[in-house]
Amino acid sequence: MTPLRLTSVAAAALLLVACGGSDDPVRGALIDPPATVTTLTAAQIDAGTAGSGLQAITGKAKCDVKVVALNYVTPGAKSGESSNASGVMLVPAGSCTSAAALVAYAKGTDMQKPRTLANPQDGETFLLAAMYAAQGYAVVATDYLGYAKSNYSFHPYLHADSEATTVIDSVRAARNAAGAVGANLSGKVMFTGYSQGGHASMAAHRAAERDYGTEFNVVAGAHLAGPYNMSGSLRLTEAIAGYQFFVPFLVTAWQKVYGDVYTDVNQAFKAPYASYIETLLPSPTLTYTTLVTTGRLPGGPGVTPNQARDAVFQPAFLQGAQTSATHPLAVAAKKQDLLGWSPKSRLMLCGGAGDPTVPPAVHQIPMKADFDSRGLTNVTSVDVDPLVQATFGPGGKAPTDPTSAEFATYYGNYHGTYEPPFCHAQARGLFDLVK
Repeated sequence: MTPLRLTSVAAAALLLVACGGSDDPVRGALIDPPATVTTLTAAQIDAGTAGSGLQAITGKAKCDVKVVALNYVTPGAKSGESSNASGVMLVPAGSCTSAAALVAYAKGTDMQKPRTLANPQDGETFLLAAMYAAQGYAVVATDYLGYAKSNYSFHPYLHADSEATTVIDSVRAARNAAGAVGANLSGKVMFTGYSQGGHASMAAHRAAERDYGTEFNVVAGAHLAGPYNMSGSLRLTEAIAGYQFFVPFLVTAWQKVYGDVYTDVNQAFKAPYASYIETLLPSPTLTYTTLVTTGRLPGGPGVTPNQARDAVFQPAFLQGAQTSATHPLAVAAKKQDLLGWSPKSRLMLCGGAGDPTVPPAVHQIPMKADFDSRGLTNVTSVDVDPLVQATFGPGGKAPTDPTSAEFATYYGNYHGTYEPPFCHAQARGLFDLVK
């Protein structure tokens, strides 16, 4: 199929959805021909994991990995909308020719709008390549709506339904691309994701089994450090680490989806943030660090999560959501909860007890208790905190003095750097049992 023909097919697919036709035949259709960015050799992957210290967790590479850029059709967050999302497909190559299970991955919270995972230099992409693709798994990872090549006007952050459709359609896109990029797929599908991605991957896992049971052979899901209990998290009186990034992002995103989270931006946010918060995230240029150093969001040395929260939000708005189940923010949060469903395939939850950003006591533990309440025997839960402490804690233990530099470094890196590789290793262990 020529590039012109492929583009024409995708354009027709977008038109069909916009006109109200059945979306299932066209969701996941490729807008651009799948483009091979590069091929990472096993030797290159081994050099990277050896240099970073990851190799003890990932193991040595068995396969070369082809890095392929995707751009595909997927719905927007509102009924009747059609849009697109980009992403990456990682294809086992070289000596690895056996049929591969497909791991659908959802990334963590991203402040940078232009970022794409179709970049072999990206740390998250390299981890996926080393942990899964270099071990014989095919991987597809979406950039989500509103990032990279997506023409959607915003990112519906922590909106379960659109996360699910975007991830599920990435699986369809990978299948559509497989022949052109030499991917030999077995038909087995696994879902995984980290942080926001843990929420997205579980939402996709739930939707794939519930709505598309005959289309996808889902054999497992491993959901890592995800905020599954969104309504419960908003009732916390103590702010999580990173509150000034994550909560404004979700409040403004849900406002754009539902239109009724607040009646006026000043009802929810204080000056000066109210004047620009609705268009701040994700940012075309700013990172977590520069959002703070430029003063666009509060933070920095000596600023506690509670202080950052109180600088951004009107207290009555947050208190209303904490105390009333009918408050519009509480209602929106409840729609994103992932409690109350029963997986048919094997499912694993993973996190670290010391995580200051997505505390397992708020999310992982209630999620496991919810599964247990229905007598499910196919769900396991793993705490990697002992591994995090032994590897990164001073003297093999978590620091206890909150005024020390060691404490700030340890907990500042816990969620974003220390925890992910250990949870990914647990996920791969599960996937190896069912691949």
